[in-house]
Amino acid sequence: MDKLGKQKHVIIPVNAVQKPAEVNLQEQKQEETTEMTVRKSEKAKMEKIVQGMNDFLKPSNTHLKFEFHDELEEYYVTMIDDETQEVIREIPSKKLLDMYAAMTDYLGILVDKKI
Repeated sequence: MDKLGKQKHVIIPVNAVQKPAEVNLQEQKQEETTEMTVRKSEKAKMEKIVQGMNDFLKPSNTHLKFEFHDELEEYYVTMIDDETQEVIREIPSKKLLDMYAAMTDYLGILVDKKI
């Protein structure tokens, strides 16, 4: 209100006001792009660490390989002999991760899913 008690009106163009759905879409797109950049930076850091470990293990003729377990969406480490390409060790073991994934799947059937 002004000094005389009259209300002042502000005119806002209709196209300047965003709908809630548009705002949510914009926020979702921004979150997705930031998530992608974070994943890329984490992957770059992981590759740098792996390269450092491989350089450290070079005298022993072994190298490390980080593999992604699809069901658990987790990484595990595989130590490989350079000469024979044989897997020396997996940390944690892929069999153990497979069993854990199967248990969580069965537990999900019993508890999480509606019938």
